[in-house]
Amino acid sequence: MREIVLINITGEDRPGLTAAITGVLAQSGANILDIGQAVIHDTLSFGILVEIPSNAEASGVLKEVLFTGYKMDQQVRFTPVSEQEYAAWVGGQGKSRHIVTLLTRQVTAEQLHAVSAITARFGLNIDHIDRLSGRVALGADQSRSKGCVEFSVRGEAEDPAALRAEFLSVAQALNVDIAFQQDTVFRRNRRLVVFDMDSTLIEAEVIDELAKAAGVGEQVAAITERAMRGELDFRASFKERVGLLKGLSESVLADIAAQLPMTEGAETLLHELKRLGYKTAILSGGFTYFAKHLQAKLGFDYVFANELPIVDGRVTGEVVEPIVDGQRKADLLRELAQREGISLEQAIAVGDGANDLPMLSIAGLGVAFRAKPLVKQSAKQAISTLGLDGVLYLLGYRDREGE
Repeated sequence: MREIVLINITGEDRPGLTAAITGVLAQSGANILDIGQAVIHDTLSFGILVEIPSNAEASGVLKEVLFTGYKMDQQVRFTPVSEQEYAAWVGGQGKSRHIVTLLTRQVTAEQLHAVSAITARFGLNIDHIDRLSGRVALGADQSRSKGCVEFSVRGEAEDPAALRAEFLSVAQALNVDIAFQQDTVFRRNRRLVVFDMDSTLIEAEVIDELAKAAGVGEQVAAITERAMRGELDFRASFKERVGLLKGLSESVLADIAAQLPMTEGAETLLHELKRLGYKTAILSGGFTYFAKHLQAKLGFDYVFANELPIVDGRVTGEVVEPIVDGQRKADLLRELAQREGISLEQAIAVGDGANDLPMLSIAGLGVAFRAKPLVKQSAKQAISTLGLDGVLYLLGYRDREGE
C-alpha cells in the first residue's frame, strides 16, 4: 500500500542537500507531490511531500533519508499524511489567492503582527512570506532605507471592503503602506504604466511655481490645493489658475523646468520599467512644456498634457481644448492600452490628485502616491511611505533583480 509522507528538513544550508535527499527518494521510485524551500540567514527550511509506492519499503526509504540528513548535519522530521487529507489539500487549490505587500522604511515585528493578525481574522491563510527589499546594514539611515515583505495568502474574505479598511487604518497608525491585490496572471504581466506629473513624478505643482513667478502664488496655490482635494471642479479651477498667469514672460519656463525636483525613486523606477520592456506615459493636467522636459530626461514613450499658449513671449492666460482633466486621463489610458494591444488589466496608473481617480479606477493596478486622504481612500492601492520606486514591489520585483 502506498504511503504519503511530509519530510521536513532544517539546518545550516549546504550545497548538494537537495540532490542527496532526492537521490535517496529516486531509488524507491517516489513521486513528488509538493516541494518548497527557503533559506533565511544561511539556515535552511526544506519541505517535500512524497508518495512512496507500494512496491517499496517505506520504513527503509525514510531511514535512509534520515541517515543522509544526519550526515549533512540536518534535522529531519516525518509526518504521515492520509489519502483523505491529501485529497482535501488538492481540493483547496482552486481557492482565490491574494498578495499582501507591506511597504515600510524599517520592518518591525509590530508591523508583521498587524498584517498577519488581520489576514487571520478575515479567514485568509498565509502560504508564503518573502522579503523583496534588499539587505539593510545595521545603523543604516532609515529616512532613505526601503523595506518590503510580501505575503501570499489563500482564501476569500467575506467582506473585502472591511478588510481593506482595516489595512488602511493599521497602515496609517503604523506609518506603513499595505497593499492587497488579487494574484492573477495579469499581476505578473503588466505592460503599460501611466503617471501623473505634478506631485507624482516631481515634488512640485508647476502651475504654483509659475504663479509665484507671476506674483500670484498664494491665490493659485489655494485653488490648486482645493482642486487636488476634490473640492473644486478641475476644469473650472484650471481655467481660473491659468488666467492668473496672463503676462508671464516665456523666459521663466526654462528656469523652472531646470530646477524641478524629481520625486524620490522616480529615476530608479523609470530605469527599471524601461529595462523590463514596459511602455510608459505621462498623463498630466499640467503643461506639455514641462512634461516634454521629463520625457527627454527619463525616456517616456508618450506625453499628454495641456498647452500653455504664448504670444509675443508672454503667457496669454487662455487654455487650449481639450483640457487634460480626470476624464481625459481615463480616456487616454484606454486609447494607449488599445494602441499597445493590451487589456486595461495590464495597465498601471499612478497619481496623487482627485483628477487622477478616473484613471486609477480603470487600471489593473491603480496607485495613489503620497495622495490626499480622499484619493488614498478611493484608490485600489496607495504608497505614502516609500519613494516612487515602491511601485516595483507591487509587481513582485525584488531589489536583487535590479541592475
